[in-house]
Amino acid sequence: MEGMDRKIEKKGINKKYIWLGIISLIILFAFLKIIFGDKSTKLNVDAEKITIREVIYDKYQDYISVNGVVEPIKTIYLDAIEGGRVEEILIEEGNMVKKGDIIIKLSNNNLMLDISGNEAMVSRAINDLKTTRLNLENQRISVKTQILNLQYQLKKLERTFNYNKKLLENNHISNEEYQYSKEQYELARRQLELQKQKYIHDSTYMVTRIASDENSIDRMQRNLMLTRKRLENLNIRASVDGELASLNPEIGEVVSYGSRIGTINILDSYKMRVEIDEHYIARIMKNLTGEFDFAGRKHSLVITKIYPEVRSGTFAVDMQFTTDIPEQIRIGQTARIRLELGKSEDALLIPKGGFYQSTGGQWVYVVDKNNDMAVKRNIRIGRQNPRYYEVMDGLVKGEKVIVSSYDNFGDNDKLILK
Repeated sequence: MEGMDRKIEKKGINKKYIWLGIISLIILFAFLKIIFGDKSTKLNVDAEKITIREVIYDKYQDYISVNGVVEPIKTIYLDAIEGGRVEEILIEEGNMVKKGDIIIKLSNNNLMLDISGNEAMVSRAINDLKTTRLNLENQRISVKTQILNLQYQLKKLERTFNYNKKLLENNHISNEEYQYSKEQYELARRQLELQKQKYIHDSTYMVTRIASDENSIDRMQRNLMLTRKRLENLNIRASVDGELASLNPEIGEVVSYGSRIGTINILDSYKMRVEIDEHYIARIMKNLTGEFDFAGRKHSLVITKIYPEVRSGTFAVDMQFTTDIPEQIRIGQTARIRLELGKSEDALLIPKGGFYQSTGGQWVYVVDKNNDMAVKRNIRIGRQNPRYYEVMDGLVKGEKVIVSSYDNFGDNDKLILK
């Protein structure tokens, strides 16, 4: 009976161990999720507030859209060639002028004094030359008279000498008397030779002196002419036909030599001054073409001049018309120009949008096939025109990307579209 009353022990797993196993599995699952689970950050986004566009494969038209301002084909500057006080303005700015028209009259008292002084110097020099001519001529006549007298005396002394020579041969005169007549004759001959040399020297000197004085007077007269010509420069004239676009001085104002007076626009033709982003400076060259719409017609242009200096992130070029210039066009008008940078080529394209300002074109959010999530992906962008970016790497045709601004998305790796 005792054996029948023994308690039979139940066999099986203790509940305590079951709970420990469950807790361990939960911890293991959580640990594996931490290690191997999706660590990316997510953000819920309203799909109606973003713009999604498809990646396409199409012709890439290599052009940019730029603003051009109408300018005259050429602008001529008016500078003061002579300083002075503005006495009269004959033509106001905005009026048409002809070459040679007097625009401004100046006065310059110092210039008048210079001219008077130069005139007096020239007059003195001319009078001095006349006096020199007269004195030299009188001197020449005096020397010539002396030569004539010496020639006459020489003739007389020669006759006396020859006569005494015969007398000496016949012993009719003394040798002393003969020698005296000979010495007188030789002296007179040498004096005549010296006087002739003096005459030649004086004549040469007279010619040289007069020539020098004449050259000096000629220079002084030329200087006087140049000084007088400066008087003409006190009348500021139009150098070309055109429109007097600007005029700076006022009556009574004193302008200095070389100061800018105004400008004249030549209106035979027009050009467009175009500002271009410095990003394109390496691709811009002469003879690139562009076009714009004006008064219902297309007009073509070509780059003729490039200004390489960059200011505030842009540089300028001049473009001239290759088609008829519109009659209604006016200086200062603006136009949107389509500037061609190269030929059209097949390329992978995504539409332009605000995302580029946030990413610099280095990555985009690519929408999955179910349109319920967008994932960040690195890409590489090449050229761009006003409508498209050229995709060099990271996307394929048919994929969809968010092209609107990313400013509100932060650094999240995924966007949940709702």
